[in-house]
Amino acid sequence: MRHPFLLQLLLAYIGVCGVRGASEFKICAFNLQHFGESKAKKEDVMHTLAKIITRCDVCLLQEVRDSKQKALPQLLERLNKYDNYHKYAAVASERLGRSETYQEQYVFVYRTDTVSVTGQYQYPDNRPGDVDAFSREPFVVRFKAPKTALKEFVLIPQHTSPANTTKELDALYDVLQHVRKMWKTENIMLLGDFNADCAYLSKRNREKLRLLTDKSLSWLIKDKTDTTVRSTTSCTYDRIVVHGDAFVNAVVPFSAKPFDFQLEYQLTEEQALMVSDHYPVEVLLKNSTTKLSFSLFLIALLIFISR
Repeated sequence: MRHPFLLQLLLAYIGVCGVRGASEFKICAFNLQHFGESKAKKEDVMHTLAKIITRCDVCLLQEVRDSKQKALPQLLERLNKYDNYHKYAAVASERLGRSETYQEQYVFVYRTDTVSVTGQYQYPDNRPGDVDAFSREPFVVRFKAPKTALKEFVLIPQHTSPANTTKELDALYDVLQHVRKMWKTENIMLLGDFNADCAYLSKRNREKLRLLTDKSLSWLIKDKTDTTVRSTTSCTYDRIVVHGDAFVNAVVPFSAKPFDFQLEYQLTEEQALMVSDHYPVEVLLKNSTTKLSFSLFLIALLIFISR
């Protein structure tokens, strides 16, 4: 071998890329559709939920209606029994909603060995001139993930009210600007069931939304991507939106997509609908070895060229 060092570098590059592929960081958002005590009692449903959620380093859960605070602890226990390689914890909002009879929580489930919570903030929804803009105001959480290219980022969840989608999505832009200033960060992702399609968001209203017109925002789940389980619907309700070039560059290209758990786990539509009427959406973040692996590749390439 004329260039044994080149061989070593190439092997190192392949090795690093292999590790990167195995350890990319996954962020998910999943509308659980009325998750509470009743759903928690269904063994098959809980097993499927465990399989879905343990695929993610951080998973936003929506429509958590656990008024007696029993269902979420049961879910966490199930996750930790199902996946012995990671430990799962959760941070949850207060119960949110304008009606005493219908309230939801935002819950972030996360792997404690890959990510930690460094801040949380319940948006007060008291902006002058636009008080009580949200049915379920965002519960903002800042995460530290040392092995990702970003290291630290903020997640802003939103489950809009179908009757008020346009107004809530536009108000979400104000939340974004508020969090940028408050925590002095540009690394922000907005995610959740935005109801941002079909009858809930008209083409005329889209043209007015600052979340869509601001060029610093990238919508990773594209239009005409079905995020619903029912075969009779095809709507892109669930979305992932990232702010700034750094976040865009930290995303693994083309990794943002719905996870079709019905197909993956070979469920009937009826069985899938017992879990939820939404597919989770997900995206991968590059890990911190990406720059190292690319540098090794460049060195190897230069040596090869200079032969």
